[in-house]
Amino acid sequence: YKRQSLSRSRTTLAQNRTRHMETLTQFLIDWGYWGLFFSALIAGSVVPFSSEAVMLVLVHMGLDPVLCVVSAASGNTLGGMSCYWIGTLGKSEWITRLGVKEKQLDKARRFLAGRGAMMAFFSFLPTIGEAIAIVLGLMRSNVWITAVAMFVGKLLRYVAIVAALQGVLSWF
Repeated sequence: YKRQSLSRSRTTLAQNRTRHMETLTQFLIDWGYWGLFFSALIAGSVVPFSSEAVMLVLVHMGLDPVLCVVSAASGNTLGGMSCYWIGTLGKSEWITRLGVKEKQLDKARRFLAGRGAMMAFFSFLPTIGEAIAIVLGLMRSNVWITAVAMFVGKLLRYVAIVAALQGVLSWF
């Protein structure tokens, strides 16, 4: 009986989380470009969130794809730079408390070994992107080069997403 109760409470918790995410996503969609900016900022930080879903809905609703891409890339870069700032604090144990695994940090360190701030371009990558930004902060890479490289990488990623959406929509 105790196992069934625990299973039901986990299911209820998961359903509540899903409802909260749906509510947040709808709220951000209602805010248009600013909502997209904030959703991308959240997604670019250490908090798991999908700004792509918000962007795709907004583009499908008829908002300007170029402004959507610029809003998303700007917000995501700012979120990524928050990870960079976390890295400048210099304490790996603080970083792991934020949900970034030591394994991700090690993978990012190996990826960045002998390379500089231009590697921030790859911070758009899923799972390791936040770790790349954090390690660049730990390494004290040039903040301006890091920000520009990060923006370009994230911008190109969002351009690819919108281009793929536009291509798929043209089929219908």
